[in-house]
Amino acid sequence: MNTHEVSTTTDTETLFYDGHCGLCHRGVKFVIRHDRRGVFRFAPLGGPTFTGTLTEAERSGLPDSMVLRTRDGKLLLRSGAWVHILKRLGGGWRILGALLAAIPRPLRDWGYDFIAAIRFRVFGRREEVCPLVPQELRKRFDA
Repeated sequence: MNTHEVSTTTDTETLFYDGHCGLCHRGVKFVIRHDRRGVFRFAPLGGPTFTGTLTEAERSGLPDSMVLRTRDGKLLLRSGAWVHILKRLGGGWRILGALLAAIPRPLRDWGYDFIAAIRFRVFGRREEVCPLVPQELRKRFDA
């Protein structure tokens, strides 16, 4: 597979993240640590995979933090992406995802947007676009 191609496996989902955001790096590491089935792939927002996979119309208006492309091609944003991720991780995370889903989306998204607005001040900026991960997990990252 080319580094800029997204796997076409029907069960694969791609989490696009802000490669310069410390909180986003932590989010990616969290998903890697708990994704025992290897469902998720990762690519930075604005990278070749992002621009090659999503049309210009799809990319316009997206948040600059995290975007999830599901296995059926839907784009999930903000808190909706995290509810989906937690449910896909399974176990206790599925329960947490269900609890978060019970909160009205506008309220969840308000909380997400608030954290996204302060994320650089609290978690800092990174020079590297990909989080530091063990060699065996790097195959799950696209450019």
